[in-house]
Amino acid sequence: MPVLKNISTLYTCRDEGSQTDVHPIQNGAVAWSAGTIEWIGQESDLPDKYQKEEWIDAGGKMVIPGLVDCHTHLCFGGWRADEFEMRIQGRSYLEIAKAGGGILSTVKATRAASEDELYEKASGLLKEIQKQGVTAIECKSGYGLSLEDELKQLRVYKRLSEESNVHMVSTFLGAHTIPPEFKENRKDYINLVIKEMIPAVAEENLAEFCDIFVEESAFTIEEARAIFEAGKKHGLTPKLHADQLSSGGGAELAAEVGAVSADHLEQISDEGIKQMAEKGVVGVTLPLASLYTQQPYLNCRILIDGGVEVAVATDFNPGSAPTFDLPLAMMLTCNHGRLTPAEVLKGATMYAAKAINRDEKIGSIERGKSADFLIIDAENVNKWMYHYRGSRLEFGFLKGNRFN
Repeated sequence: MPVLKNISTLYTCRDEGSQTDVHPIQNGAVAWSAGTIEWIGQESDLPDKYQKEEWIDAGGKMVIPGLVDCHTHLCFGGWRADEFEMRIQGRSYLEIAKAGGGILSTVKATRAASEDELYEKASGLLKEIQKQGVTAIECKSGYGLSLEDELKQLRVYKRLSEESNVHMVSTFLGAHTIPPEFKENRKDYINLVIKEMIPAVAEENLAEFCDIFVEESAFTIEEARAIFEAGKKHGLTPKLHADQLSSGGGAELAAEVGAVSADHLEQISDEGIKQMAEKGVVGVTLPLASLYTQQPYLNCRILIDGGVEVAVATDFNPGSAPTFDLPLAMMLTCNHGRLTPAEVLKGATMYAAKAINRDEKIGSIERGKSADFLIIDAENVNKWMYHYRGSRLEFGFLKGNRFN
């Protein structure tokens, strides 16, 4: 029954209060057993039953919950480094796509890779991601866009969840874009998603969520509504890529269908904010995508002021956000999203856990939750974000087990 002591500030990040309330405990301590937190509080109040237990020195550093990356595209074939240079040179997304780049280039590479090849790549990436302090992650398909290739990606995630200690959640994103073989008949592809992909995903229990890229250049509100209806019949909870490039009613649709989250939202409408707040839909900001695509950042302040809880994630993918640095996404959300370090911390822990329906088990340091927490080399969260030097992770605990 180990005890973590000598903590400068212990940020518990409980759900109570607003986004800015991270519930710090000065000179805190944490005790856990069998991977579950048993006690938290000030070290001076440590109960007698823990006084003689093995203790671990936090070195006077701050402690936070394990980070939760609630939006990634972890499994994919190939990379797209050439597009990075093309964007710097001013080439548009359409120009890049016409030159053979974009999502469909990753689809081609993913289809060409075997499940084992995809697994080995994703497994290596996941190990690097954990080194950033990420203890829970959501992973999407969407680079297969055929029945077998979508299942292939999701089977990779199932294998990873069985073999890795990281908390993993899988999302079916068959409605990412229209594949080239259905370019002239999108209705047939949507029917494939509804009538074959979703039932197969559900039968193998490969995903918990159904996500759709709702955008003028991807899927319409009407198409998304039909896909979500099919997904819900098979037990898949809705998520959305919404209002990234245009204000097309994605946030409103998220509220209508009972989505757990709506992600991107750079072009969200006032009505969309209102409806998401009313229905408790978490808004997920993805500032790394704005960084790499050189597009405007989401002003998260207007969402919070409108009553929407905001999570922070990486959108890690080989094209528009080819980095998995969640602390960097947090810092960008401070500087460009107009959130304070405390608000960003809650967004990458408790509210990110809410965005994947895991807030009862992870996302905060509370009795009865998984013993997931990080020792960060900073005095407090303001110093961590202000003097940015990466994750600054000294070491962490995941399900009660130490990692570095």
